Amino acid sequence: MDGRSNKKFWQHFLLELGIILGAILLAYGWNNFHPGQKRQYTIGTTYMTMNNVFYAILNEQLANSVSRHGDRLLTRDPSLEIDKQVKQIDEFIKEKVDLIVIAPVDGNSRKIHRALKKARRSGIKIINVDTEIKWKNDANCTIATDNYQAGVTDAKYLMKRQKSAKILLLIQSSARSAQQRISGFVNTLKKHPQYQVLDQLETYGQSELALPQVKKYLKNGKAFDTIMALNDQAALGALAAIDAQNVTKPIAIYSVDGSPNMKSLISKNKNAVATVAQSPVKMGKTCAAMSYRLLTGKKVSKKVIIPTQLITKKNINKYSLTGWQ
Repeated sequence: MDGRSNKKFWQHFLLELGIILGAILLAYGWNNFHPGQKRQYTIGTTYMTMNNVFYAILNEQLANSVSRHGDRLLTRDPSLEIDKQVKQIDEFIKEKVDLIVIAPVDGNSRKIHRALKKARRSGIKIINVDTEIKWKNDANCTIATDNYQAGVTDAKYLMKRQKSAKILLLIQSSARSAQQRISGFVNTLKKHPQYQVLDQLETYGQSELALPQVKKYLKNGKAFDTIMALNDQAALGALAAIDAQNVTKPIAIYSVDGSPNMKSLISKNKNAVATVAQSPVKMGKTCAAMSYRLLTGKKVSKKVIIPTQLITKKNINKYSLTGWQ
């Protein structure tokens, strides 16, 4: 083969090779990168416990939005365990999720703080819902109820309704939202000595923990006539304990959430007095909207406050007893 023929051969060879490679790339690009195809996002959620229908309702709103967008949602349950939630965040990082939604088991936990910092360094967006994280820069956006004001609202209604009170608090010391509610309640009553806080019980906001503790407290014969519960689940446990002990004297119970079960009891149980209603539906829809703004590079508010409503025996007829707000 002379030089001219050799040159011609390689020209044809490279041309044919280019055509083949081009066809392969074109086919690959058509299936994977053509302009009409949207990138699929992955969102990971970890709420302090799924043994609280509030988070199930919140997550349902987000799941509906994720499904409409054709994206993936990975939901995990840390069951009130800090180490378990940290592990879930680490797993989300390994999964290369695009965004994490978190209601921290403990908003003051440095372990959770470090895990979220690691996620942020990996380029993952963070939305904090319901109970706030101590370190404000851990999240791109925080969506929450004004929990302090919810406590204030309960306290003001108590003072309007009762001339005095001997109060038992049902608390969850690990949750900043719970701390804020109780602080708002207690601080509002501080300058009014006729309203006395006698004691507090750690319930973690769970009915199954509140019930035996309140039952034991009643058996010990300690006199109180009012309970302020951090949430409806703790309040429901207290109401069950009062019924189990066949207590006939009134014990007024105030709480926060506005759950269907609590609203139902407000309508028919003399001891269920009031709940400051949150809206997991609105919180979930707001979370979905903020998530997709973050994922598409749009600006979001650093903090979004979801308004509350006081539900009492006087206005219960205005609310559905079978669903959340």
